[in-house]
Amino acid sequence: MAPTSPPPTPVIIDCDPGHDDVFAIWLAAGNPALDVRAVTTVAGNGTLEHTTLNARIALSVAGVHNVPVAAGASQPLSRAAKPAADIHGANALGGPATLPEPTGVPLDPRSAVDLMADTLLASESPVTLIPTGPLTNIAALLAARPDVVPAIREIIWMGGAVDRGNVTPYAEFNAWADPEAAEVVFKAARSEAAGGLGIKLTMVGLNVTHQALVTDEVIARVEAVDNATAAFGVQLLRFFCKTYAEVQGMPAAPLHDPVTVAIAIDRAVATVVRTHVDVETRGEFTAGATSVYLLDQAKGKDKNADVAMQLDVQRFWDLIVGSVERLA
Repeated sequence: MAPTSPPPTPVIIDCDPGHDDVFAIWLAAGNPALDVRAVTTVAGNGTLEHTTLNARIALSVAGVHNVPVAAGASQPLSRAAKPAADIHGANALGGPATLPEPTGVPLDPRSAVDLMADTLLASESPVTLIPTGPLTNIAALLAARPDVVPAIREIIWMGGAVDRGNVTPYAEFNAWADPEAAEVVFKAARSEAAGGLGIKLTMVGLNVTHQALVTDEVIARVEAVDNATAAFGVQLLRFFCKTYAEVQGMPAAPLHDPVTVAIAIDRAVATVVRTHVDVETRGEFTAGATSVYLLDQAKGKDKNADVAMQLDVQRFWDLIVGSVERLA
């Protein structure tokens, strides 16, 4: 008798599309190991209006019409929103001359927190939360609905950095955009003995996402898929690479967000270390920095996160291309 595949893992993607968020949505929607139950949006790479529209466009282009989309926080918990227009464009999805209409993907009337809570409580098995933007919605969920915590399998977040940042010398954009929300989530990931909720948390920071570089070869692989998703994706990747070259001086853009989804599909796609992470919220020059305890620094500290370190680059891009092939 042939072995049966395990049932797909239910996931909720909380995002701020953003070019790389779009590929994260596509990777999850196109891979049979995951079951996308909901997509929620937050202000980050763009305003909430733009990120919500872009999430609906991402699903529509890919022919995915059965996933509810709900809008979340338009501002960080206690700061002003500062969109990344220099990287993602004024509408957060620069590249295409005109963005398509999100046909068949209506906006759910519920808030992001309500949709996440309803989805978690309705699931027959624990759900993985995959936030790929600022953690504002996730922090709000934990504060407003502590009853859903047992239904959370884990949180896999794209954000932070082990060493250097990309907005300030030490802060990565998603952490910098709402460090107070990130602090809430990392404290929730501490053990109950250390005052947390014991939520399993994986941090996917710049140190690992900068290994997922969009080279000319990668663009050629996506383009060769030759479907509507791939054609739209190539436009996004070319714009993303252009702005990264201009703003960050990087000849190949790092496709950050899908690394979270790749880990949800196959944890072997990245190595991790189990350690302690704090989030800086008050530093004049360091707000948003993730303080990652490595080597012997973590002795005596509550280890509240798995921190991704090394990416299997070939496996990662194979997953991306495979999902794009399965979409419209």
